[in-house]
Amino acid sequence: MNRLSRATLALAAALSVSHSLAVTRGGQLVYGRYADSLFLDPVLNDANLDIWILTNLYDTLLQPTADGKGVQPGLASRYAASTDGKTMTLTMRPGLKFADGSALTAADVKWSLDRARQPDAGAWSSSLASIDSITASGQTVTLKLKRPDPTLPAALATFNAAIMPQKLFTAAAGKNDAEKAKAFAEKPIGSGPFVLSEWKRGSYMVLKRNPYYWKKGEDGKALPYLDTVRFEIIPDDNTRILKLQAGELQGAEFIPLSRVAELKRDARLDMELFPSTKVSSIFMNNRPTLKNGAENPLSDVRVRQALNYATNKDALIQVVTFGTGKVMKSFMSSTTPLYDAAQKGFPYDLAKAKSLLAATKYKNGFEVSVMATSGSADDLALLTAMQQMWGAIGVRLKIEQLDAATKTARYRANDFQMRTGAWTNDINDPSQITSYYAIFDNIESVHTGFKNAEIDKLFAQSQQELSRVNRASQYRRIQTIYQQAAPIVYLYETPYPVALSKKVGGFVQIPLGNNIFAGAWLDK
Repeated sequence: MNRLSRATLALAAALSVSHSLAVTRGGQLVYGRYADSLFLDPVLNDANLDIWILTNLYDTLLQPTADGKGVQPGLASRYAASTDGKTMTLTMRPGLKFADGSALTAADVKWSLDRARQPDAGAWSSSLASIDSITASGQTVTLKLKRPDPTLPAALATFNAAIMPQKLFTAAAGKNDAEKAKAFAEKPIGSGPFVLSEWKRGSYMVLKRNPYYWKKGEDGKALPYLDTVRFEIIPDDNTRILKLQAGELQGAEFIPLSRVAELKRDARLDMELFPSTKVSSIFMNNRPTLKNGAENPLSDVRVRQALNYATNKDALIQVVTFGTGKVMKSFMSSTTPLYDAAQKGFPYDLAKAKSLLAATKYKNGFEVSVMATSGSADDLALLTAMQQMWGAIGVRLKIEQLDAATKTARYRANDFQMRTGAWTNDINDPSQITSYYAIFDNIESVHTGFKNAEIDKLFAQSQQELSRVNRASQYRRIQTIYQQAAPIVYLYETPYPVALSKKVGGFVQIPLGNNIFAGAWLDK
């Protein structure tokens, strides 16, 4: 059976476009992940390691479309906004159940959204901040808004707006929400296509099909097709690939772009480059003093700009992405709505970089440390190349290779000078990435410490502006201010490289990053 265009076929299936390949049911798909999840609560979370599992365990009222650019019905079969934009009414599908067989009610929806919109409820609570009150009656959920909110449909299709079972959560051990969330997340119950069956941290995770899932497959029966998905945690890129080639895995994520051409030639595999909203950059700590008390040269905007100009993005795209990437010119991807195509980013200009640095007290150079993910060939290739580039202006780049958990913990504690980082949109709207990268009050601007009063004002205005023209103007200015401040090192945009056995069909990683296993199947 021909399996030469899996990305196209999977995307078509997700968009409800028919195709001729017959699906099969049952079996276990073994998928290699580069790192384990940490915490499977959808509200108190902001890490892709968790999010891309959460979207298989929990469901939302609305869901992202397969192209990542809009929303479609989910647990809610339909929704409508009032003419003044201050009320949204959603109608729930009949007969919905959680994975334990208990009924999913409008009361669960109200409780879940009330929990998710609390100001202290994680990094994404602001996405639901426009909601003033929620009422639930029968199959109807009504959201009364404080103000018109152009981003709300997209927010209701985002992981933190997942609908959870109120009774099970409140019965979990713990005296407050955080403690209950920790206990519940060890054995989470949602209404997504799968439910957690087994989890040996740092080693593997098994998801089994949810027998009560509401969505139907091409054969008219309930999804998912697979009995189980087993995630093997394999931090080393080469080991993941070897296990895939040996048939021990049927899929593997984060394939080094250096290996893409090789795997495309392997007749046993489909090497996919799924369309992406992924942007890669270096997060810089902008604070005057580091966690250890040392003076931080990166607090000088001229130093940050100099490092950006000294970074040859075109060369890095060849060295690291092997030609699959494109230059990053804004903090948001070029596929994000309201991206400003007029942004110039930081074209390579060594003379300008030297001039900027010469105007600072660091004109004789300095050492800077960057955290990288151990076992990542892409990180190592990137940073080794940057050592040479920055050496040309007297900057000595020290690479710290850390496991994913340690790197994340230090980052969240602001205990870093630089770190490799990547972002993918969970909402195809500029508000999400902007709130994360440029708004200090959310998560200290990706922990860089960057803060700008004009951006804060513009962002607040954009959150209730219904005119797309006006929003575009606001986001154009936000992108310009951010670029001038250079809180990060702009690098490149890249696709999602996933290698699959030719026995796998129907898997897709949508541009927002979500791994969709509900429609995946295995040839017998």
